[in-house]
Amino acid sequence: MNLKAMLTLTAATAVFATASLAEGTHPVTGEKLSDNQTFTYRLLDQFPTLDPQLNEETAGSHVIRDLFEGLMIQDADGNLIPGMAESYEASNGNKTYTFHLRDAKWSNGDPVTAQDFVYAWQRAADPATASPYAWYVELTSMVNAKEIVAGEMDKSELGVKALDDKTLEVQLTQPLPYFPAMTTYATLSPVHQATVEKFGAKWTDPENMVNNGAYNLTAMVLNEYHTREKNPMYWNADNVIIEKTTGLIINSETQALTRYKAGEFDHLEPLPAGQFPALQEELPDEAHSVPRLCSYYYAFNLRPDAKPEIQDPRVRRALTLAIDRDVIVNQVLKGGQWPAYNFSHVKTAGFEMPEIDFANMTQAERDAEAKRLMEESGVKDLDLKLIYNTSESHKQIATIVSQMWKQKLGVSTTLENMEWKTYLDVRRDGHFDLARSAWCADYNEASTFLDLLTTTHGSNDGKFSNAEYDALMLASKTSDNPNEMYTKAEQIISDESAIAPIYHYANTFLLSADIKGWPYNNAENNWYSKDLYRIAE
Repeated sequence: MNLKAMLTLTAATAVFATASLAEGTHPVTGEKLSDNQTFTYRLLDQFPTLDPQLNEETAGSHVIRDLFEGLMIQDADGNLIPGMAESYEASNGNKTYTFHLRDAKWSNGDPVTAQDFVYAWQRAADPATASPYAWYVELTSMVNAKEIVAGEMDKSELGVKALDDKTLEVQLTQPLPYFPAMTTYATLSPVHQATVEKFGAKWTDPENMVNNGAYNLTAMVLNEYHTREKNPMYWNADNVIIEKTTGLIINSETQALTRYKAGEFDHLEPLPAGQFPALQEELPDEAHSVPRLCSYYYAFNLRPDAKPEIQDPRVRRALTLAIDRDVIVNQVLKGGQWPAYNFSHVKTAGFEMPEIDFANMTQAERDAEAKRLMEESGVKDLDLKLIYNTSESHKQIATIVSQMWKQKLGVSTTLENMEWKTYLDVRRDGHFDLARSAWCADYNEASTFLDLLTTTHGSNDGKFSNAEYDALMLASKTSDNPNEMYTKAEQIISDESAIAPIYHYANTFLLSADIKGWPYNNAENNWYSKDLYRIAE
């Protein structure tokens, strides 16, 4: 179904939907709705920010999707559907996009305008904002984005402008057919300029925030919980069923599981490592495992002043080979994850998995090659520091991997765990030899993974740099067959041991059986509280 047809269908069913809700039944399924329309879920860590332009991680993204709505959003299958934009057209060979905004309001009653997007996007690119995701604006190929991020041009020169209050025009330097999909990510959400400028860093506090999403932030207690409640100003508020969403921060996965079973909340993710099979048997209507577009890996610190032994690709290759991924996936995690020998997730749309040589070896063959390479390098008595954020499963994996390195290669590893914000800062500043890392797709296309390892990428915390790799990723932007470049890029990652890939995610979670509307088929795990509902028992 095309975008305009979808909009017509949405308009035609709006009256019926509202009437059904008033009668206490779901407008599509006819299910009887519970009088208790709340949803409570567990977070592992406190998100560092709810500022869309400063966010860089997944927990904050889940909240921001409820509070701020971008031009496009996603349905339960991950397909693009209208958000603030009722429709759009691509022209000039996919280098010009024109978005037509719907009539919508900010939570204070102000109209949402095209200028709100211009302000937000310029703000994201502006070096003065110091956005950790400024690279994302550059990645969109908007005209002058690269120069603005580099501080060489004024933010006002960014290739986006408001033709009028409801029309936004975007100019790209090269064809990018998936640009509309990129607008679903937090960085390109609009923000309310007057509020940002009035309150500065405190504009995201519950008492100050002005937002345009389906929910308003109503409470925030750091490292404990936050609440977001239905926004009556949201353009489609009449069809939003969940009235209140609460996020509870519980660092211990074991404690979280106990509290879930006690009925304290409705959604638990991730599950404690290795417990999915037992939970699936115990709670068959509540335990789920679905693909998730995230890849788990260890980043090597390749800065010039980092540990010299790590600069030797033979040492990195040996460490990578010695990790027995089958043990981690099948004996530790047990949740349907895939052993990873490359970076891009195995379920990435349209991605052609390359032939990585060590993927086809037995573990015994990998171990033998790892020992040979380590001996060839001449490195002995290697002692590494591996950092990870506080999580029982991260600790388990790090402990097992460090034992593998010790037993097979004689490498000693010091493990250091940190709370989330500290870990992000330490990783960004390069105070590590190896860092537990994961990358989750910002959109469903292989470049979202592979761009990460380009030299100038803002989240390339290991600082891998390879001119041929950079050239391939640049060429992929204008290629009719980018998979050819992606395959070569993956080969360079493997040949250089740029990272140590460990596994491709499956999303294992528990969800209360009376919560419906969960997007099981959205491989990016992008869920919106507005699409959920609780049925009557």
